[in-house]
Amino acid sequence: MGLAWVLGVVPLLGWLLWWWNDIWYGIPAKIRCSASGTKLPPGYMGIPFFGEMLTFLWYFNVLRRPDDYINSKRRQYGEGVGMYRTHLFGSPGIIACSPSIHKFVFQSSSNFIVEWPTVKIVGTNSIVAVQGKAHSRIKSFVTRAINQPDALRPIALMIQPRVITALQSWAQKGRIVASNEVKKVTFENIGKIFASIEPGPVLESLDKLFEGLINGVRSYPINFPGTAYHRALQCRKRAMAIFREKLEKKKKEKKSQDGVEITNDLMDGLMQFKDDEGKQLSDIEVLDNIVSLLVAGYESTALSTMWALHYLAKYPNVLQKLREENIVISKNKDGELITVDDVSKMKYTNKVCRCLFISSSQPNRFGAILIRLDIQVVEETIRLANVAAIVFRTATEDVEFKGYKIPKNWKIMLWVRYLHTNPENFEDPMCFNPDRWNEPAKPGTYQVFGGGTRICAGNMLARLQLAIFLHHLSVGYKWNLVNPNAEIRYLPHPKPVDGVEITFSKV
Repeated sequence: MGLAWVLGVVPLLGWLLWWWNDIWYGIPAKIRCSASGTKLPPGYMGIPFFGEMLTFLWYFNVLRRPDDYINSKRRQYGEGVGMYRTHLFGSPGIIACSPSIHKFVFQSSSNFIVEWPTVKIVGTNSIVAVQGKAHSRIKSFVTRAINQPDALRPIALMIQPRVITALQSWAQKGRIVASNEVKKVTFENIGKIFASIEPGPVLESLDKLFEGLINGVRSYPINFPGTAYHRALQCRKRAMAIFREKLEKKKKEKKSQDGVEITNDLMDGLMQFKDDEGKQLSDIEVLDNIVSLLVAGYESTALSTMWALHYLAKYPNVLQKLREENIVISKNKDGELITVDDVSKMKYTNKVCRCLFISSSQPNRFGAILIRLDIQVVEETIRLANVAAIVFRTATEDVEFKGYKIPKNWKIMLWVRYLHTNPENFEDPMCFNPDRWNEPAKPGTYQVFGGGTRICAGNMLARLQLAIFLHHLSVGYKWNLVNPNAEIRYLPHPKPVDGVEITFSKV
């Protein structure tokens, strides 16, 4: 009897556990599909609670071959329309890895909203989380404040002294861990631009808090002591307290000149901002947006700058071309700081030195002036860095795409990294080749800052900061990787295990 139980029941329980998520989530969804003549994308949803998370971690953390995760699905289920059902990060979902489905999701902002997994960490009132008119209202201001020519010109001059000082200190040290040093100078500049916070104990505290916060942005959303997600929420709470104190101080010290309030930083601007109906942001809206914008600006810029140092050291031919161009610019400046206009003239740093300014008489849909700097070395660095490998959305209703159903409340994971590393989209994709940007990328294959109405509001600020850093770096300094074959750790963000340790000196 006992043997029969073992031989009969145990295998059945094992089978149920193996297919539990496909039964629990898949069957109700398939019933809805049959009623509409659609079907779920192919795939496997894994075991209870964990889903496919263990497989995901196997490819990313153990094998350290993240692109093989998607390739294994392509081999097993075929390419189809580039969608696969799964269960990751505690939720049933759809993996999307084709330009067409990415475009569809980005352009259907009412059907696919941002609510997971980062919203509680960056704030439910932030530009990341709010929808519809509320999003357009905040994005309109942020775009004008940090992403248009009139805003970028003073920012370009503001950030350079810290960059110059940092590079000089690196040369004095002789040997540095680039990821640590880049984070310091990036956070100093972002802290100044966003909240006028100068280097010191407060900024150092915020730096540590934001490191913990960022590590939890794409972690498994379990709010339990010891988890990255729990620590991120605690770090957010303490960071919010620091910014609230800063906000209250600004209220008390509010300055005016002939009755007109003076805006010195992004927080000042958010506090003073009024929409078309004269409505101002509440204190919590201001604070949530400062936190979310700091997360985006700090993370993307620091990691991209670190990778620039890595790739330029491994590709000296690229560095030489970059250095030759920037030396010419530097000589023409005769010791003065470079400007946005100088950046736009760089033929190698910029793609065919194309800079498009649309006059203020032609506002875009957010009421902001557009600026586009197609920066060749910068774009290639950002493409390969893949800071945000996955973009998350939640379906607000059942959505159909080319005969497949994306069920309501399921997550759709736009696998941006796959677009950038797919040889069908970019020739020899893992090679650092800025010259590939002599021609535009295939439509829909380059999405480092997202797309549609929710494209990153600070994308030009990130590009500008990297371009300015590359100018001062290439003109005056040389460096070598201490561990040129260091392995890459991919979670929470791609980074060599040594943090890009380099020897650094003046030319």
